[in-house]
Amino acid sequence: MLKILAVFGTRPEAIKMAPVVRELARHPERLVCRVCVTGQHRQMLDPLLRLFALAPDYDLQIMLQNQSLEHVTCAVLSRVSEILRADTPDYVLIQGDTTTSMATSLAAFYHKIRIGHIEAGLRTGNTRHPFPEEVNRRIIDCACDLYFAPTEQARQNLVREGVGDERVAVTGNTVIDALLQTAQTDFDPTGTVLADLPLDGKRLILLTAHRRENFGTPLRSICQAIKEVAACYARDVCFVYPVHLNPNVQGPVYSMLSHLDNVFLTPPLEYQPFVHLMKRAHFLVTDSGGLQEEGPSLGKPVLVLRQTTERPEGVAAGTVELVGTETADIVMGMVQLLEDDGKYRRMATAVNPYGDGHAATRIVHRLLEESERTEREPSCP
Repeated sequence: MLKILAVFGTRPEAIKMAPVVRELARHPERLVCRVCVTGQHRQMLDPLLRLFALAPDYDLQIMLQNQSLEHVTCAVLSRVSEILRADTPDYVLIQGDTTTSMATSLAAFYHKIRIGHIEAGLRTGNTRHPFPEEVNRRIIDCACDLYFAPTEQARQNLVREGVGDERVAVTGNTVIDALLQTAQTDFDPTGTVLADLPLDGKRLILLTAHRRENFGTPLRSICQAIKEVAACYARDVCFVYPVHLNPNVQGPVYSMLSHLDNVFLTPPLEYQPFVHLMKRAHFLVTDSGGLQEEGPSLGKPVLVLRQTTERPEGVAAGTVELVGTETADIVMGMVQLLEDDGKYRRMATAVNPYGDGHAATRIVHRLLEESERTEREPSCP
């Protein structure tokens, strides 16, 4: 019997970990899985726990208002260590490149507990972009034991860094599992913020921007681009922007965009309405990592508001385009997708390189192999 502790704390982690926790529960005779949430993003995490019926065994509730990276790191490292001493799992399972995942990997390493990293091997090669995620994932992969790479390119990144190929499984990305399952559900917008949005007859551009490296001047440049395109296409285009709760995002976004008639600023959306908004969108404009994978699965072109991406497969496939954070470049990218039908069709119909919706099954299959190997090993005298 292999004991696994799954640890996560943010909205993207919950979305991507939920299919794995569900799949682990299908093998109670071989695997025991407990769930620990840190609460790094409290308000944005709780709706995901309800949607995916995730009942945490441990809830650390570490979030503070306008919290610092130092606080998150220290709180997770200390509190997860307490759980590891009490729970003594065989494996700690973490996802992605958040500060929760990085600090959890250090705690597990210090306690000599094996680590499985979902979405391992992503790299931009620039420690400042994205910040702090690029360094977070490198730290995680230095301490890791099992690597679940979403793509062949991610696997190659790990092998180049000296990871033994036998410790890497190419699985696809679990976000596609969660997305496809959610997209197939019925959704009634009644009673949600979407019910009041006058979207009929207009091309919808769905926007998200919240990364730390875009705070300040880059975010203001993004907002200026939205203002310009919204003004030029006021009759037939509208924007929906679910605004992150961080005050560094809320301040400039509301001051620059709240007065525009065809730009709708909403609170952060729960995952199910957000997925159905993606299905309705003409294209996506984002600095998110996950949307670079989700958009192509729904046939939506994605413009990325970043200088680099750790997901180059989408750029190579033609589903994603990097437009950076300069106002003129963002405007050009959006206008081309609004005006050039050929370019739009090429991006919308390119093959999604991020998986087929069965990543969780592959991850759990690899953990079952670990369980068999552990059972075969002779016990210490």
